[in-house]
Amino acid sequence: MSQTPSAAGAPLSARVTAPQHLSHPTHPDVAVWRGATAADIDAVHAVIAAADRVDHPTWVTPREDVADTFALADVDHLTDTALAFSADGEPVAVGSVMRHPDTSVAVKIHLSGAVHPQWRRRGLGARLMAWQQTRARQMLAACERAVPGEVHVYAHDGDDGTVVLAERAGMVTGRWFTTMERHMSHPIPELGVPEGVTLVGFDAARDEATRQARNDAFRDHWGSLPTPPERWAHFTGGAFLRRDLSTLAVIDGEVAAFCLASVNEDDWVTLGATHSYIDLIGVVRAHRGRRLAPLVITRTLAAIATAGLERAVLDVDTASPTGANSLYEGLGFVATERDRVFVAHF
Repeated sequence: MSQTPSAAGAPLSARVTAPQHLSHPTHPDVAVWRGATAADIDAVHAVIAAADRVDHPTWVTPREDVADTFALADVDHLTDTALAFSADGEPVAVGSVMRHPDTSVAVKIHLSGAVHPQWRRRGLGARLMAWQQTRARQMLAACERAVPGEVHVYAHDGDDGTVVLAERAGMVTGRWFTTMERHMSHPIPELGVPEGVTLVGFDAARDEATRQARNDAFRDHWGSLPTPPERWAHFTGGAFLRRDLSTLAVIDGEVAAFCLASVNEDDWVTLGATHSYIDLIGVVRAHRGRRLAPLVITRTLAAIATAGLERAVLDVDTASPTGANSLYEGLGFVATERDRVFVAHF
């Protein structure tokens, strides 16, 4: 393992070693470790939600997000998830290893999971992280493509346990992301729409065009790979996306920019305010420099205000190549929290 991207001269299968067989972790306090099935969605979510309330109390992972991963054709929780139960059958820890479905330019693997707060400081996290790292290496070693390999772990600022485990595994901080909030009581700038640009809501007829625009807009963003149709359908067809709050900028019939927003009312309690989360903002590269991003954002902000919500929330790469941080600050967003991404390169 190295801390810089590997030269793609040899396939990952020749560069990464991993054991052929891997058993689930063991721990004296855990009665059962096993893979997960769709019947375990509530158990997995129970552990993650309990951890969320401690690790980042302003938002909680929706059960729907957990359930979506069990419906993806490229995710096998039976082999790629370790779920731990106590002697009385309570779920106490979970860890998953998921490979991004697009391997055209890199193989990127995301590690996620949690230990229930009441079961921490017993070494479960270390056992789980070791298992996840080995399973990730198996996935990399199975790839015959001559592309870089990466393993990612996210840690909320202040989540010292994940930081320690990631650093012990040889991972380094690759990027910081900032959460920003905007109080909707502040006036929203009124921007003129240039000739040839039409601002519209996000309708189902433009789903595929918007997916393609997203993939083009994010091609030069850190850590981003193309979103395939199946993943996109889970996002746009999910319970939280609000098409009425979302905005597209259309030029000559093509999607040139987008601002897609969602609403999860469960997060209203944890944040302490009604709000909409802005999931994606982007401009296709052929139309950058035309001030389309402020146009789609301000239209979405106006829709959020009209809906009577108190705040808008988004996350941004602190080293965004498009200068997004300054744009959001200029529109009234204020930084509130941070997350970092630990990375191991192969």
